[in-house]
Amino acid sequence: MPYSPPTDPASPAVYVWPNSAVGGETVQVHGRGPLGAATLEIVRVGADRLIVSTTDIRLEPRDLAPESDASGCDWPVTASMTIDPGWPSGYYETVVRLGDGTEVVGYFVVRSARPDPSRPLLVLSTNTWNAYNDVAGTNIYNGGTHAAFERPFSPGFLRKPEGPGFRVTVLGPPDPRMRTHVGHIREHGLSAWSGSAGWPSWEEPFVRWAERNGVGLDYAVNADLQFVPDLLEGRRLYLSVGHDEYWSWEMRDAVEQFVAGGGNAAFLSGNVSFWQVRLENEGRTMVGYKQRFANDPVYGTDRQNRLTSIWSDQLIGRPETQMTGLTFNHGGYHRIGQSVGGGAGGYTVHRPDHWLFEGTGIYRGDLLGAASTVVGYECDGCDLQLVDGVPVPTGTDGCPPGTVVLATAPASPFTRATAQRPVADYALSEVEFHAWRVLGSHDAETARRLENGHAVFAVRDGEDGRGTVVASGCTDWAWGLTGADPAIERITNNLIERLTTS
Repeated sequence: MPYSPPTDPASPAVYVWPNSAVGGETVQVHGRGPLGAATLEIVRVGADRLIVSTTDIRLEPRDLAPESDASGCDWPVTASMTIDPGWPSGYYETVVRLGDGTEVVGYFVVRSARPDPSRPLLVLSTNTWNAYNDVAGTNIYNGGTHAAFERPFSPGFLRKPEGPGFRVTVLGPPDPRMRTHVGHIREHGLSAWSGSAGWPSWEEPFVRWAERNGVGLDYAVNADLQFVPDLLEGRRLYLSVGHDEYWSWEMRDAVEQFVAGGGNAAFLSGNVSFWQVRLENEGRTMVGYKQRFANDPVYGTDRQNRLTSIWSDQLIGRPETQMTGLTFNHGGYHRIGQSVGGGAGGYTVHRPDHWLFEGTGIYRGDLLGAASTVVGYECDGCDLQLVDGVPVPTGTDGCPPGTVVLATAPASPFTRATAQRPVADYALSEVEFHAWRVLGSHDAETARRLENGHAVFAVRDGEDGRGTVVASGCTDWAWGLTGADPAIERITNNLIERLTTS
């Protein structure tokens, strides 16, 4: 059965606002639970779990109003905390522990007050976490258009038990119904949306690998790109990991200006910047109308470029390819249900002589990342043609000149036949919607132009003062950093070493 958020006012839950801060700033913990004493533990989560603070608190029952999904919970402050300047930048869990041992968790990020150019800035995909969070009933996939950050997360977004089905990507034999993943959700009482977003799904395994291998990281959240004007100053490498789907106009401006000024960007992520959103109410609310874009108040106005449709929508005119070189419109899914359900889970290498492959021993035609199913879930590609037998971007989708395709794997969007959820007769399938917004029609012939996509591992090396942009073209790159794929680890090290020193 789908996860149903608890309505009992005494059911324990916690959230933190703001979601990020630097030393000397204050964050506020908002919790609820059965009346009585509890413990608040602050833990930095990385290669190890480091307890930095323990405090006695008192909980009281609080309602989770139906409108909390859009407007936030507005619970009283349970604990107020000034960030110790000595705490290192990182992802911090707020653990509320009841007397019977029950635990609930929230999170916040500590940013570095002084940028270290030798450390990549990992910007967590918190907009995407928020978009899928269905606590209080809706998210922007099942009827909501406004998603509040000031609310708890449903089970599975911040912690998830390990075991078969932990990853939404199908790892074993083809499973069109994805029974293993659904079984994992049911067994552990998780939100049905928790496979698509959240800390444990991608960023946490990446962070564990980085910190265990001596790769220092600084941290931020998506909204910081909009609300912290100097976030990227003094940086050499901006880093996105996992599922980074929802971006505001201001976020795009920040990263694109950074690259134009010589900064480097690595998108070890998929479905990147596919939908535009607006961050309103000082960042407390994320607005996204998605397929219902005609209901967006900016539709048909002089602000229509801020429409919360896909970035490649002709009404917006700012395809994400301009930033990353890739788009989900020319990608799709790999090892998900009937979408390349029996795929290899790895890329076919086309240009092994590129500097990213140094020390890997890879040859043309080799399969990269299949041992850990690196190509999985959502994938980005670009419009391709073969030149002398090697894939080359056509540029018709906005992919910038100079983008080099290093490796590819087949991917397919959901059609009426392959959709995980039945498509109503009156509705458009995913690929039909994309064809309508990008190509101008959703008829069968036009939709077929987008049905055969690829995950594309690509790079645009810096020149004329611009920085380098690397894009993995898939969400699951981080799962190649768990010991099963030495080549993925070497490529990631090559990337970080070069792009934090140039």
